[in-house]
Amino acid sequence: MSTVKLTNVNKTYANGAHAVRGVNMDIANGEFIVFVGPSGCGKSTLLRMVAGLENVTEGDIHIDDERINDVSPSERNVAMVFQNYALYPHMSVRGNMSYGLKNRGDTKEEIYEKVVAAAKTLHIEDFLDRQPNQLSGGQRQRVAMGRAIVRNPKVFLFDEPLSNLDAKLRVQMRIEIKKLQRKMGVTSIYVTHDQTEAMTLADRLAVINNGRIEQMGKPIELYKDPKTLFVASFIGSPQINLISVQFDGNLLKSGKLEIEGFKNLPTDENLVLGIRPEHLRTNDNGPLRLKIDLVEQHGADNLIYGTLIDAVSEAGGDLEICLRVNQKQEPQIGDVLKLEYDHENALVFNKDTGLRLV
Repeated sequence: MSTVKLTNVNKTYANGAHAVRGVNMDIANGEFIVFVGPSGCGKSTLLRMVAGLENVTEGDIHIDDERINDVSPSERNVAMVFQNYALYPHMSVRGNMSYGLKNRGDTKEEIYEKVVAAAKTLHIEDFLDRQPNQLSGGQRQRVAMGRAIVRNPKVFLFDEPLSNLDAKLRVQMRIEIKKLQRKMGVTSIYVTHDQTEAMTLADRLAVINNGRIEQMGKPIELYKDPKTLFVASFIGSPQINLISVQFDGNLLKSGKLEIEGFKNLPTDENLVLGIRPEHLRTNDNGPLRLKIDLVEQHGADNLIYGTLIDAVSEAGGDLEICLRVNQKQEPQIGDVLKLEYDHENALVFNKDTGLRLV
């Protein structure tokens, strides 16, 4: 197991694009870190700098006590699993898994033992003599992981490895990756844009926006205690409900809607009230009214989408929000529900800075 340390890491391309901006991070032995964020935020660039596939413009990257900025990718003792599997089509599964070991100079006996052991761990021992085009997507991804495992690396790097799989297989592979990482105890960095994937895999999450880490911590910490509007809106599914409001000293106001229960907020700033769908409840005396547009049945619960009466969106039109209820509640489209909210879990942000106030 190994530690990874990033100190003031920056990446600027020749065209002036600043992809990574002053990232600092300490990753502990055996920790599973997930970089999550929208496309183009810099998460894959950051991963590729750890791998040595991108040069570091400024700052330092250490694995254990060794500065690796100028160390070639082949000598960093890291193993990367890509989105597109990157398997050699003319080689068998055994050939793909043993290729790196042959280049490293391992003996035939060592290669055989490592390949068979990894194949058994990944349940692909029956496919060792097949070609990649004879395998399913999930099997090919297991081969790519096996190729990484046999190298016994200091650090595993995963670059959106499940993006090409169907939804059911993604869930299955996600569980297998987590079990495998825990069993092997190898320090791992995983990149994804899928926040559900990130929440379920990570020991700690790094939410990345515009090349910077907006917030880093345990998944449940980022969900319950987001420091910025970006983190609150990116973490959580369905997405948090956001209501543009002003504070008049006593009430939060959005259009004709007035919301009680908040104090000591600035009256001269544009604010955003955030309420997650699971923190809204039906109550005949509730202060919020929702006109239902759509009901999604998910089995264990239902998601209700509709227009928040009296409130206005940032653009000045109707404000759409989502409510999560149990499966026994099946309101009809067009019905109006009265709602209350869990005040302890309501969040208030400064719209202009994005920083959380409450």
